[in-house]
Amino acid sequence: MELEKLLQAIPYCQLMQADENTLHMEVKTIEQDSRQVQAGTLFVCVDGEVVDGHDYAQKAVASGATVIVAERMLDDVAVPIVLVQDGKRAMARLAAMFYGDPTAEMNLIGITGTNGKTTVSHLIEFILADHGATTGLIGTMYRKIGTEILETKNTTPDSLTLQKTFRQMRDVEVTTAVMEVSSHALVQGRVYGSDYDVAVYTNLSQDHLDYHNTMEEYAHAKSLLFAQLGNQSSSKTKTAVINNDDAYANFMMEATSAHVLTYGIDKAATFRAANIEISSKGTRFELHFRGETFPVQLQLIGKFNVYNALAAIAAVYATDEAPNTMAEIIASLEKVTGVAGRFELVDAGQQFPVIVDYAHTPDGLENVLKTVGEFAKGRIFVVVGCGGDRDKGKRPLMAQIAVKYATDPVFTSDNPRTEDPTQIIEDMLAGVPDANYTVKEARHEAIVYAVEAAKPEDVILIAGKGHETYQIIGDVVHDFDDRKEARAAILAKR
Repeated sequence: MELEKLLQAIPYCQLMQADENTLHMEVKTIEQDSRQVQAGTLFVCVDGEVVDGHDYAQKAVASGATVIVAERMLDDVAVPIVLVQDGKRAMARLAAMFYGDPTAEMNLIGITGTNGKTTVSHLIEFILADHGATTGLIGTMYRKIGTEILETKNTTPDSLTLQKTFRQMRDVEVTTAVMEVSSHALVQGRVYGSDYDVAVYTNLSQDHLDYHNTMEEYAHAKSLLFAQLGNQSSSKTKTAVINNDDAYANFMMEATSAHVLTYGIDKAATFRAANIEISSKGTRFELHFRGETFPVQLQLIGKFNVYNALAAIAAVYATDEAPNTMAEIIASLEKVTGVAGRFELVDAGQQFPVIVDYAHTPDGLENVLKTVGEFAKGRIFVVVGCGGDRDKGKRPLMAQIAVKYATDPVFTSDNPRTEDPTQIIEDMLAGVPDANYTVKEARHEAIVYAVEAAKPEDVILIAGKGHETYQIIGDVVHDFDDRKEARAAILAKR
């Protein structure tokens, strides 16, 4: 693509060190990592949390970059420089232009909130695919382009990866993409240039306050998805899907100019669930929608999954590719057996349920333990820790919830990263000075302890890591899968 056309994406930039041929320069690729630069690259200097891309501009030029996008003039850089106010914002806009504005050509559904993003995105994707849509998925576990599964580093990729992924989706005729949108991504501008048609809000509870500082800042970050909804394109209907039971529901509604659909259980909503029945086999409820009542029988367990189901139903209803009737949407939803690491049962022939769940926030842990309490006949074991180099304020809260809802809390390591695992556990224990609990710092030992101690009719919940297949200790990533560890412990006990 010619530089002149590409720069239409950032009309208020300032082109420096240019000659009469500069605007006709062919840009072959856009990169923010100097190690990926090749001949004909436009290199964007992004001032990140760890490194400043401006420090790598000369290296990029040496590797073949022919134009630099920067927030300030750079000494000893002889190629043309495009000055912008915000490198991240500019990169997102440039990427969307370079890859042909792919989200304008398909439906894009974004899900944000503290808990439920992964489950809701998978439910939406499944329902649409079950009715013949060619779908894409971007989230915590992976990126899915049609039938191809790709690894991902972040819940929401950087804008270059994101727009490239959208282009790949369109190239295989994906008609609807569903993605998780993290608060970090919204603040950092990773989704600038993405044309959302439906935005879903699940809930807000304490998490990531090491980054956002306060719940108000955290809520504001989430609201950015709704603030930009409806302002990108006027050719398609834009819809915000909001959990009306959540304390920040009105905050999100006030942030958007789009049409609003609500869902909930306790308050009046467009999509409302009633007469909920939870068992160890699934969840039954009635869906009330526009004066009609529809029976729903989920294979998923728990009240929190009723919320997830309602969010998915509403989001699918709002898309251009929605099935013809509500009964068809529900029929597809009822086929879903589960999502990896989300209330996932580990069955190795034992006489007690073992559940692995990603619950890593106070609200998430409370929801899952309440669900376990609905059907547990014996003791409830919960193996839980807190991640290192993350929000310390939630550590005592996690312990308090574990002690409140479980008969046998087992405190252990999660991903301690560069923090001392012992100190993390001590931070948790500060919230429960007089409670009964067990401490097993090594996560493997904690899981083995719970399995060895459990008897028929007891329930074990292993919380915090869910689908993750690793444990980060220091700067080293170790192979570790709660599901495999639990299965091995069960087989050893047998």
